[in-house]
Amino acid sequence: MTGTSLEEIKKEIRNAIQMDYIEPADIPAIELYMDQVTTFMDKHLSNNKRVPEDKILTKTMINNYTKNHLLPPPEKKKYSKDHIILLIYTYYLKNFLSIGDIQKLLNPMIETYFHASEKDSVNLTSIYNTVVELAHDQYQLDKQGIFESYDIVCKKLKEEHPDTPMDENMKYLQDFTFVALLSYDIYLKTQLVEKIIDELSPPDSDSTGKEEKESKKK
Repeated sequence: MTGTSLEEIKKEIRNAIQMDYIEPADIPAIELYMDQVTTFMDKHLSNNKRVPEDKILTKTMINNYTKNHLLPPPEKKKYSKDHIILLIYTYYLKNFLSIGDIQKLLNPMIETYFHASEKDSVNLTSIYNTVVELAHDQYQLDKQGIFESYDIVCKKLKEEHPDTPMDENMKYLQDFTFVALLSYDIYLKTQLVEKIIDELSPPDSDSTGKEEKESKKK
């Protein structure tokens, strides 16, 4: 963090944690070809790239998602609004979950709600509307929590090193401690997410038995 004041540093943090959403109204109601899907995703999520060269979505990714049952096959090479919603979920989830965990999480949704009628009380569109609405609120809460964590780090280091000037070494220590605190929070939340997914789809008893037998042989 290179800001010289707390407000400047908070401005840097605020700029760093901005996140693009794809609003429900922006998702096309018409079916799209693969090239149109990748262009749509890149257009709406480009600000989430770490570097400009990063790819939001590629043809290879879409084919792999279909192969791993994260995405139902297209119909006549065209992808529906439901397909795009599932791709949006996968885009965010793949940053911290394995393909297997994403498959376990999305499979019940695909089986129950994929291509459900708009007249149904629950469908992929209605679920996505709810998620996005709550995500906006959660973003504000998380942003405030990040500011509070940074304040805690600054106050703690000042208490422990009251006479140490804010030189390059102290700036590094401040950044490192801040990253460690954020990482711990991410680790705890990831553990909770994995626990919920495990309870959604218990491990296959046969595969578990095989693993136990192999373990005993060693």
